[in-house]
Amino acid sequence: MSGIIGRKVGMTSVFGADGKNIPCTVIEAGPCVVTQIRTVEKDGYAAVQLAYDEKKEKHTSAGQLGHFKKANTTPKRKIVEFPNNYEIELKLGDTVTVGDIFSNDLLDWVDVTGVSKGKGFQGVVKRHGFAGVGGATHGQGNRQRALGSLGASSWPSRVFKGKKMAGRMGGEQVQIQNLRVLKVIPENNLLIVKGSVPGAKGSYVILED
Repeated sequence: MSGIIGRKVGMTSVFGADGKNIPCTVIEAGPCVVTQIRTVEKDGYAAVQLAYDEKKEKHTSAGQLGHFKKANTTPKRKIVEFPNNYEIELKLGDTVTVGDIFSNDLLDWVDVTGVSKGKGFQGVVKRHGFAGVGGATHGQGNRQRALGSLGASSWPSRVFKGKKMAGRMGGEQVQIQNLRVLKVIPENNLLIVKGSVPGAKGSYVILED
């Protein structure tokens, strides 16, 4: 299996062996429960479905309750399916911890997927990195942070699809690739990775080896 579900705890910093201060993110990874096994014979591909974080039964549908009952576990909030590329032998109801996926003895690199923080309605300078129009003087008025021309007026007399304009920013699924694992603390289900990961504190993240 190639990954695990976690929750972003927050950011901090640690000192490396060379004395440099390294910004890092603390992630609570697992423990996760195996709720379904996909096989090549039955489903056409090999994968493992993991579930994470407790959920009240009154907030769970009858179909989900039956699904979790088959795995002999309590209802969970987050369900993710991971390819079982390494053909690890797992059974329904097994628990997967951060120590099963990552180790302090090896230098691991992870891809972290999460939902970025919502920024609301933003202009093109913040949303797309536009430089702004002209300078701040010489009578340019209030057009410093404007997006400029939207296209020709005579033909086609419309704005082309995909034009970078102001609008809703953030709240999208983002993946940060190749983050180095600095430390694994299996007794507390914690994983410390170098750099930042998408999402707010307490949001779910998906860690893939």
